Amino acid sequence: MSWEQQGHGPGQGQGYGHEYGRPSPYPYGQDGHDGHDGYAQQSYPQQQPHPQQPYWPEYAEPAQYTEPVQNTGYVQNTGYAQYGQGVAVDGTAPLPPVDANPYPDPEPWPDPEPWPDPDPDPDTDPEPGAEPVRGAGGPVPDTEAVTEETPPPAEPAAPQRDRYFDTLRALALIRVVAYHTFGWAWAGMVFPSMGIMFGLAGTLMAKSLERPAPKVVRSRLRRLLPPFWFWGVFVVLAMLVHGWMPGWEIVYWVVPLGDPPGNAWGEQAWEILWYLRTYLWFVLLSPLLLRLFRLAPVPVLALSLAPVLVLTFVWAGPDNRVGAALWDLSTYLFCWLLGFAHRDGVLQRMKPALVIAVSLAAIGFGGWYAFTHQAEFGTYDLDEDPLAQAFWSAGFVMLLMWAKAYFGIDFAWLTRLRRTNRIVTVFNARAVTIYLWHEIALILAVPLIDRFWDVPAFETYLPLDSQWFMFGVGWLLIALFVLVCGWVEDVAARKKPRLLP
Repeated sequence: MSWEQQGHGPGQGQGYGHEYGRPSPYPYGQDGHDGHDGYAQQSYPQQQPHPQQPYWPEYAEPAQYTEPVQNTGYVQNTGYAQYGQGVAVDGTAPLPPVDANPYPDPEPWPDPEPWPDPDPDPDTDPEPGAEPVRGAGGPVPDTEAVTEETPPPAEPAAPQRDRYFDTLRALALIRVVAYHTFGWAWAGMVFPSMGIMFGLAGTLMAKSLERPAPKVVRSRLRRLLPPFWFWGVFVVLAMLVHGWMPGWEIVYWVVPLGDPPGNAWGEQAWEILWYLRTYLWFVLLSPLLLRLFRLAPVPVLALSLAPVLVLTFVWAGPDNRVGAALWDLSTYLFCWLLGFAHRDGVLQRMKPALVIAVSLAAIGFGGWYAFTHQAEFGTYDLDEDPLAQAFWSAGFVMLLMWAKAYFGIDFAWLTRLRRTNRIVTVFNARAVTIYLWHEIALILAVPLIDRFWDVPAFETYLPLDSQWFMFGVGWLLIALFVLVCGWVEDVAARKKPRLLP
């Protein structure tokens, strides 16, 4: 009797073969094993029976039954004779019952959830390398659909921040507070913090501009302006209480495209806003600057020092807010474009001898100009001399950026120093808060220390007249402002507000 006569005709298979239309889950031919028909009819020499082997239906090879066979030995349940003599007979024992479809369609994988916009920012999240990345494997199915033999794909590792850049930013903020406390003229030469901060912001801006430019600019404005507004409310109210009457220029307290106005009483607090104004202009100009830079990276980088030379020796610009913005943009334009050069690998491709020679030449010229023009500016302080600041910062930041690219410096070892690494993390996550509130902290430190003189023990044992003591009290107040006001940066970044990041 044939298989068709027993009810096993086409379309009635018990889960073997291809089931007439279903794609095979195994890479064999159409007829069970390399496409050869009648494989089960092949006879073999008599062999000794083999011990019973476990049957794993999920690993059984599909086969087409042509003629039933009867083994004198063991017949493996795969559709053809093995380990014995195959003899055709008219009847066979019924096959064990199996599911009609041993290879059911897997349950569809759930649609992946929409990925949130990473929205990197150089001051709060930036790095900058800190963007969440999507795994190459696509969405992960439910664990129930994953067999024990196939472990579920591992989740992509969280991206790590570049601790080299983070450390430079933290040191720059510390240097700013120290300069405003002690007034050291040499501080800018040891560590030109403003040039470094603009260089770091430039490289992160170039990274962010891999996305659409309008979206990046909106993100920068959203992250920068709310902390500025929150801080400005207290400063403006304090100046109003002390007799300040603003005019139409108060609009610069909304969007600081120009220096916000104020009175002499609050000058120490609002004079630092030149950095936010310059940073804001660089953000707005970056889509155009980056496109221009990529047309001819090295010539554009070299020519970026021309504007400060023109303002110094040819035309000083208007004596108003526009002129002040031009001076600051020209002073730090080279540093901002250095960030572009680092991001695009331009510095890494340059010859080390050339980079070192150009950097030292720029530093040498900036230092020479600062010391030879002390009579004009009253000091060799770089913050008072734009041309000297531009060249000194250009050479210094170029060496830092080139060393980062050429030697692959990442300060990964910093993560092993838990306390230091934690401090660097807080500084970077609260950079805007620290910069805005540090002057107010130093201002409040003076009357607070004056009250200490009323306590005999404090007067006897504490160095109340030391600037270092005021420096320490200032940092305690800065830490207090970070706890009380730092959450605004989280809200601006659309994160959950936290006391400390």
